[in-house]
Amino acid sequence: MQDRKPQQIARELALLSLSQLPVNPKKLTEEHLPKLVLATVRTLRAEVQDTLDNAAAELQRSNDRLLTSETRASDLKTARNMLKEAVEYTQTAINQLGAAVEFPELIQLANQDKEVGRYAIQIVKVVNEERDIIDERIASALVDWQMTRLAQIDRDILRIAVAEMLFLGLPDSVAINEAVVLAKRYSGDEGHRFINGVLRRVTEQKKTA
Repeated sequence: MQDRKPQQIARELALLSLSQLPVNPKKLTEEHLPKLVLATVRTLRAEVQDTLDNAAAELQRSNDRLLTSETRASDLKTARNMLKEAVEYTQTAINQLGAAVEFPELIQLANQDKEVGRYAIQIVKVVNEERDIIDERIASALVDWQMTRLAQIDRDILRIAVAEMLFLGLPDSVAINEAVVLAKRYSGDEGHRFINGVLRRVTEQKKTA
């Protein structure tokens, strides 16, 4: 696994924290922010355990299917189908384990590296306080699309990137690259291309403003 810098971990933690913001984020106070990030870390721990449990169940299904194919298959075709199902169960378990492997690093760094926690809180704070300005920039860069139609994860990735561009002093090119990295980890197959295009239009509009 490639080592990630504290700010990259913080950005990911902020993204996951934004999904837990209250319905009325304006009520979020300074003292709530660290608690919000801590709650996110606790949620990740639970997700890791659930993922590991699900992977174990899939492996057990695979094992049961293999045993069944040996003892109950009436012909070669049935045995092959059972074996195919067993392989699919195993592949599902492998995919789940692959997803779970990433989270312990994030949890550990969030707990041990103060820079991670500070920057994650800073991002969430800026996105919360400057939401109207950030959303206006994103909305103006959308082509034949509306903010309300965006998947929440894509909307939050865009918000983080624009917040870093406008309020946290991150160079536009770096903010775009980091948003694309997040999108590749959390968004759909085409999500990172869509986010890249929107953010490039945001930077173009900044230059002409």
